[in-house]
Amino acid sequence: MPRTDFIETEGTVTRMRGHGFYTVVLENGHEVLARMSGRMTRNHIRVIQDDRVRMEISPADWTQGRIVYRYK
Repeated sequence: MPRTDFIETEGTVTRMRGHGFYTVVLENGHEVLARMSGRMTRNHIRVIQDDRVRMEISPADWTQGRIVYRYK
């Protein structure tokens, strides 16, 4: 079951950082540091610069998130 305590938003990957971190710009212009979710890593889904992604952000910390889906 999906967790309901996260905020789901969409954004664009603008920069690939080292060790699996990405800089994602949300639709409202806010920058977030994001990691891939475990399911995406396990299924070998690649994310590169300029990909549109859906991500989950914790309401407590708006500076970090988790990428859960890559749009085709």
